Amino acid sequence: MTPVLLLSLIGIAFVISFVLTAAVKVIAPRIGFVDKPGHRKIHTNPKALGGGVAIVWAFVLPIIAGLIVANVRAWDESIPENAVRMGGIRLQTPLAIAFIAGCLGLHAIGLIDDKRALGPYLKLAVQLAITLALVLIGNLRILTALGNLPSIILTVLWITAITNAFNFLDNMDGLSAGIAAVATTAFLVTAISIQQWFVAASLALLLGALIGFLCFNFPPASIFMGDSGSTVIGFILGVLTARTTFLQPDADFHTGWYATLAPVIVLAVPLYDLIVVSVIRISRGKSPFVGDTNHFSHRLVARGMTKRTAVLCLWLLTAATSIAAIILPQVRNGFGACLIGLQTLLVLGVVALLEQHPVTPK
Repeated sequence: MTPVLLLSLIGIAFVISFVLTAAVKVIAPRIGFVDKPGHRKIHTNPKALGGGVAIVWAFVLPIIAGLIVANVRAWDESIPENAVRMGGIRLQTPLAIAFIAGCLGLHAIGLIDDKRALGPYLKLAVQLAITLALVLIGNLRILTALGNLPSIILTVLWITAITNAFNFLDNMDGLSAGIAAVATTAFLVTAISIQQWFVAASLALLLGALIGFLCFNFPPASIFMGDSGSTVIGFILGVLTARTTFLQPDADFHTGWYATLAPVIVLAVPLYDLIVVSVIRISRGKSPFVGDTNHFSHRLVARGMTKRTAVLCLWLLTAATSIAAIILPQVRNGFGACLIGLQTLLVLGVVALLEQHPVTPK
């Protein structure tokens, strides 16, 4: 897959996302699809919802088009084989269809939740069901060396955790989409380096969709993505990282197993926020799925940062861990891998120190 093709995919998704976001921004207030200020909201005026529509469809539509083109030769043999090979996308059709169905299922639940709040455990049950179905239908597995059942369980838990991590991050303008764009860039570079072309093409589409939306969501935002976008972003990244083999083509698992930790390092900051916020809520006798202002971004603002500075700080922290993760599959010895792990822990140490500022529970 050439750089020109990947850039084209980014451009296509960007244009679709930009146009759809602009359209939704106008339409949403007219139909009452807005996020109103509340006791834990940081905005003071109603904001248009539905940015997730632009992100999801900018990602899904090109994949559907690609599947149609890649499979058209099945009924029209006059088309040359090379014209529709598209990096073997035809071989990925069953997984791609299940993947699209999962994205649209979560998107639909998110839209309903954005309009009238659903119970958190109902949403979690739906996430688990959709993820389990995709894992079984698409034969999606991580850490297969552990055995089939443990691999299935870990894959479902991983995808669900990332799904909720990005939903949790959607608490400040440009935060969830921006961190997702940084992480997507890191995964894209890694996928290219290890020749995972289906994953690379999907990540290119996601990156374009996120950038198109960020044109309107960078603080101060004029539109929010809502759960219909944040959960799907996390789901996409969770699935694509589970689909990626982070080992180099010529590497042996027993000597390069640490490369499989690359997605954990890239997503260290979102996972840290998910875990810390959940622990705080549970320790106070609250559900981990009930929103509050205990996120890392809120604590940075409490320390005196502007909201934009806090968001940019989190982008940079994610970039810092992502750069280390990009080179992890290239590392050929345990010492180098340990240094990357230590660097990630030091970044999280900085985050932990900044978290010390107390935030009054709302």
